[in-house]
Amino acid sequence: MRNSQSSQEIKRPQRLREQPVPPLPVVDKTDADGASVEYSHYRTGLSHHRTELSEHRTSLSEYRTDLSMRRTDLSEGRTEMSMRRTGMSYQRTRLSADRTMMSIIRTALSLIGFGFTIFQFFGHLQSSNLIESTSHAPRNFGTALVAIGIVLLTLGIAYHVRFMLGLRHGRSEMKASALVHGESAFPVSLPLVTAVLLLLLGLLAIASMVFGLATLG
Repeated sequence: MRNSQSSQEIKRPQRLREQPVPPLPVVDKTDADGASVEYSHYRTGLSHHRTELSEHRTSLSEYRTDLSMRRTDLSEGRTEMSMRRTGMSYQRTRLSADRTMMSIIRTALSLIGFGFTIFQFFGHLQSSNLIESTSHAPRNFGTALVAIGIVLLTLGIAYHVRFMLGLRHGRSEMKASALVHGESAFPVSLPLVTAVLLLLLGLLAIASMVFGLATLG
């Protein structure tokens, strides 16, 4: 019913033309019957006047009711759009956190890869007797780069997990309070999985560098 009324144009009642109140009749007080008839006609005129005013007030009341229902429909539509925008804002925040995690992965991967390359390169030079075997500064520098990459990746994973748990908790509370739509999926963060795998690879690399374990062949 409300939707059908919303789709129809609401017409304002026409302005009631001004009608004067019937004047008080002048009667002959000596003629009681005639005076009674005159006053009866006067009361009938007043009754018609009140009836017209009452009908006009009823039309205005119905018009205001229709406007109120239209405003209610518009308010519900705005509420629906607001809930959807809030749900989309959660998705945008999640994607922003994933992009931050990917930036941390790129930085950590550069440090780990560059450090491991320096370590292996100077190790081959020393084993080939191209440089002095007593110089450990390049290898220590490579190990430090790998360690910095691992620390950066660990802190990034911890921050990302904490942020995503808080984001999911806030979204669940708003969904339970019917303040946000929870129809869209909220999947596991793929950059987080990649970061964990890279952290394991970095730990294997530094174990091979520090303890001489053949973890990477």
